[in-house]
Amino acid sequence: MTRAAYSYRNDPAVPAFADDQPLIVFDGECVFCSGWVKFALKHDRQRRYRFLAAQTPLGEALYRHYGLNERDYETNILIDNGRAFFKSDGSIRMVAGLGFPYSLVRLFRLLPRRVADALYEFIARNRLKIAGRQSCMVPTPEQRSRFIP
Repeated sequence: MTRAAYSYRNDPAVPAFADDQPLIVFDGECVFCSGWVKFALKHDRQRRYRFLAAQTPLGEALYRHYGLNERDYETNILIDNGRAFFKSDGSIRMVAGLGFPYSLVRLFRLLPRRVADALYEFIARNRLKIAGRQSCMVPTPEQRSRFIP
């Protein structure tokens, strides 16, 4: 669902949060998703991203706000400059935001969106079969400032 930039600020069901940096909302119980967050933390040398587990009250509120199922996290959300990006578009933007050489992932934008999203959805639907579940990722003390509680 496309919405105006910063639309969540006008939604009384979404608690206020620091949105001055891009925010990645991810399934904190998915090994695959937590692995992506660990990868991003390691390679985000500019400390560009903040992270939020979808299982938090704010994460659930953002999923509801964007018309997503807040109990079935089949897409990460990237919120950048107040705009939300989902599925393949969000993933490509997330990886590209890590800088070179990861920015080369932008080449995947050459794929028709329908094809890229179908691939994304296949992986998302099967991520728990591929990697399993775990308890929420616990950031190290050094990483904690990059997470929104």
